[in-house]
Amino acid sequence: MKVDVIVAEIGSTTTLVNAFQGVADGAPEFWGQGQAPTSVLDGDVRIGLKGAMEDLRLKKGLASLEYKEMLATSSAAGGLKMTVHGLVHDMTARAANEAALGAGAIVRQVTSGLLRRSDTERLLRIKPNLIMIAGGVDHGERNTALSNAEIIRDLGLKTPVIYAGNIDNRDEIRLIFEGSDAPLYIVENVYPKIDDLNVEPARKIIQAAFEEHIVQAPGMEHVRDLVNGPIIPTPGAVMEAAKLLYEEIGDLMAIDVGGATTDIHSVTEGSEEISRIAVSPEPTAKRTVEGDLGVYINMENLIAIIGREKLDAQLGFPADEAIEGYRFVPKTDKELKFVERLTLEAVIQAAKRHAGHIRYIYGPSGRSVLAEGKDLSRVKYIIGTGGALTRLPNRMEIMKAAAECNESGNLLTPPESAKILTDNDYIMASLGVLSKRHPSAALRLLFKSLRISESEGK
Repeated sequence: MKVDVIVAEIGSTTTLVNAFQGVADGAPEFWGQGQAPTSVLDGDVRIGLKGAMEDLRLKKGLASLEYKEMLATSSAAGGLKMTVHGLVHDMTARAANEAALGAGAIVRQVTSGLLRRSDTERLLRIKPNLIMIAGGVDHGERNTALSNAEIIRDLGLKTPVIYAGNIDNRDEIRLIFEGSDAPLYIVENVYPKIDDLNVEPARKIIQAAFEEHIVQAPGMEHVRDLVNGPIIPTPGAVMEAAKLLYEEIGDLMAIDVGGATTDIHSVTEGSEEISRIAVSPEPTAKRTVEGDLGVYINMENLIAIIGREKLDAQLGFPADEAIEGYRFVPKTDKELKFVERLTLEAVIQAAKRHAGHIRYIYGPSGRSVLAEGKDLSRVKYIIGTGGALTRLPNRMEIMKAAAECNESGNLLTPPESAKILTDNDYIMASLGVLSKRHPSAALRLLFKSLRISESEGK
């Protein structure tokens, strides 16, 4: 049997394959899913991919299984590790960071100003997949970005470099990297003028560079033997799906609580009222990654935030009784209750960090009101994706906390009227990469997984 499209999600530990039929004829359906251990560390990603395909074949009871297209998302081989280097921390460096995060990167280093020896030593230890250089508004300061480019070139790395700074530097940047082993990509300035974020062009280039060079990562060299379509970072695929939904249903945020991190993607321009008092621009599509909020690897951080005594009281039993045998997927009632409480805390803390806030300044003329950060006050939908928020029994109540955590009244969180949606089929990332080639099919499948009617579109 031949399936229309297979989307492989190549994770750090597990490879999933999601199969879709009817993609080309206007009646798309989620056909099935297979999984197997990821085999990047075995030196060949094809082992895990073929294992997941075999699992799907057996579940469907088929003698053979083929496909017309295979697309992929990947967070294997460490994911997309990036370093970004700008001029001013709150301007070009922040803009470059927003572009990288929105593309699905794990940003391991952000520097502002001239690179120092300690900066380059850390960069070498990180061994990034991509390096981004920014700095200077268009026709503004030039020397910092040029000096940083020379410093990075002299490191002798083969790591691809993306330049997204002052357009006046482009020719000089090309000369600096001429003859270098590092591939060079030049894209529009991420901060072309004061209070103007321009991150989408850089995000597209980051994903294109990732797709071109991911095959060089250990164990990923043969991925193109099976995958004949786009390969993008898994978090970037979730963002693509969120942006596609935004065009149809309006302002939204998507939350993914994982074992190690909690990601939030929001797509909203916020309110005009808040924009008038905002001190700095925010991208329409924003992603934050909370690396200390995870329900397995980082569960001790969440326990510390809640407080051990308070947690024991809320659970009705000592948390140690749940922790003792806990192996990421809860199997007992106590483990389930424990994981739900950790997931709730991860949602609360990540939502508070993602949201902007109102700040009051007092001066000779009285009180001034300012807004900092991302305005979520116009968000209409809160979407849960990932393992925890698509499988836990009380996931709907847990997600409501993202709109109910504004105890101070100063946070720009979603309104409590926001509708809660769940990625029931757990395919949001797959549909993000599917949208690269089949946007209408991806959208219809998103609506089905979220259990919303097409009448809810704009």
